[in-house]
Amino acid sequence: MVGEDRRGAGENIRVAVAQPATVLGSLSGNVAAHARAVNRAAADLVVFPEMSLSGYAMDAPTVALDDPRLGPLIAACRHTGAIALVGAPVHTGTGTGGRGIGVLAVSGDGATVAYIKMSLGAEEARHFESGHAPASIEVRGRRVGIGVCRDTRIAHHLDSTAALGIDVYVAGLVHAPAELAELDARARRIAAAHDVPVAFAGFAGPTGGGFGQTSGGSGVWDRTGTVLRQLGAEPDAVASVDL
Repeated sequence: MVGEDRRGAGENIRVAVAQPATVLGSLSGNVAAHARAVNRAAADLVVFPEMSLSGYAMDAPTVALDDPRLGPLIAACRHTGAIALVGAPVHTGTGTGGRGIGVLAVSGDGATVAYIKMSLGAEEARHFESGHAPASIEVRGRRVGIGVCRDTRIAHHLDSTAALGIDVYVAGLVHAPAELAELDARARRIAAAHDVPVAFAGFAGPTGGGFGQTSGGSGVWDRTGTVLRQLGAEPDAVASVDL
């Protein structure tokens, strides 16, 4: 087993990272790409990039939890038994237009808001409200801490998330191709500082917001910071690892 459960003996958890091709303004098409990735991953948990359902655009419309267009993704999660952590703008009900950069936890039962990004960039802060608390979900008895992009280099976010007693840390990101080394360095730092495996899902291909191309490089690192699987820059790729 890679990364033995610190809380005692238990079954493996299969974690996947996915970098689907995303088209701005095409929720139905993006949902279909996510569903294909979930089916291919055959994993307990599938992690997707920041704002993966919408593309990285400051004016992207929010995604409602009961939007019927999420149906194919919910069905894929029901078929595989997976939980998919997908990125999308969500309603917060307060602040700057009542919008946040959210992570939806999608299962065969539907979608819930699992986390809202705490550490916004300057441009993001003009369009979105920051989240106010760390978050984790439980998957097969493991506690999974959640971040989004800039969160992964902010000590307060990382420390407060680790304080939840997490067994693995996951995040969706968007980076330019020249920033691929930074993605790897952050994963190694988090693993070393908090003694947890790390799974990062980064965009591949164009995604809007000034990103004509993105880094890809989604991967899973063990708690020593050793990379177990890492994808290249191609869209529609998926990698799965047993932890």
